[in-house]
Amino acid sequence: MPVLAHKVQISSVTDASGLARLIDDGVFVADDVVAVVGKTEGNGGVNDYTRILADTAFRGVLVERGGRTGAEVALVPMAWSGGTDGVICPHATIFAAVDGPGGPPDQGRLAIGIAVSDVIRPEDIGRPAMVHTVAAGVRDAMDRAGIDDPTDVHYVQTKTPLLTIETINDAHRRGHTVATDEPLDSMNLSNGTTALGVAVALGEIDVPTGEQIGHDLDLYSAVASCSSGVELDRAQIVVLGNVAGAGGPFRIGHSVMRDALDADGIWAAIRDAGLDLPERPHPSDLGDRLVNVFLKCEADPSAELRGRRQVSLNDSDVHHHRQIKSAVGGVAAAVTGDPAVFVSVAALHQGPSGGGPVAAIVAVG
Repeated sequence: MPVLAHKVQISSVTDASGLARLIDDGVFVADDVVAVVGKTEGNGGVNDYTRILADTAFRGVLVERGGRTGAEVALVPMAWSGGTDGVICPHATIFAAVDGPGGPPDQGRLAIGIAVSDVIRPEDIGRPAMVHTVAAGVRDAMDRAGIDDPTDVHYVQTKTPLLTIETINDAHRRGHTVATDEPLDSMNLSNGTTALGVAVALGEIDVPTGEQIGHDLDLYSAVASCSSGVELDRAQIVVLGNVAGAGGPFRIGHSVMRDALDADGIWAAIRDAGLDLPERPHPSDLGDRLVNVFLKCEADPSAELRGRRQVSLNDSDVHHHRQIKSAVGGVAAAVTGDPAVFVSVAALHQGPSGGGPVAAIVAVG
């Protein structure tokens, strides 16, 4: 089935009018929506409840305007990344699978597969059991997308649980240990463990040992974008790739940013998606063909950037997550000419250390 991808602005923490407008204008029907990936304006931390507010608003529109029940809509993956630091703007990219003719068998077009994993227990976060659970979910999502070749996968967006004081205490009551007793630290660890699960499913790496999780930074996925939050206990998985004959006007590509200033990595993803660009491209070369770019980033653990000393890791006033998100968001907005870019932090095992993966969705015809 052809897959549509549309980006809408979020004008307040409970605003889902952009989604409602697309449905009311007949771009797609509510029951066609299969996934949402968005940025909300909270602090991006454990207690960022703007993610829950956005989630509730968007699901409410799907129930109100569609034929699915609330329980059915609850199964639609919605990956909300909190924190619009710097120039980043709150927005959502909506994916809808619509009825329509297929395309030529020699032309790959955007395809999507979604899956919800088995329950991830708090004692499994940061450990090989979580890697295996996520990998099984990714393979399931690939099957649903009709993707046989892992090299046709260009973006895997996940949302997984992190640890809270409540779930830590629950594990202890049941006689289990947890990988960390710090909820904020568990965000990065959950993201990284999930990314390794993606990498295992796609054949990018072998199954890691427990000692490698969070420590061997040479292990990473080039297509994983992993977020975590308090609002779920399973992995929500969205696999995006290109499938020959899928039909529709959109394609997806990917690359990696080698560091926080690697604008060429963003341009490479846009080219990989199928746009012909000049040797030294400018935002004006994109026209209206770029739907969105999706990036993960992190402050380089070496505390250096291109040979220059960085101090954000020592900052006790503003967490380095917020600083690097703001910086990379500025780079991405300068490349695309649009501040509504999806930039998420905690990129452990997602792209090279100090950099991160980039995916781009474009309209090619």
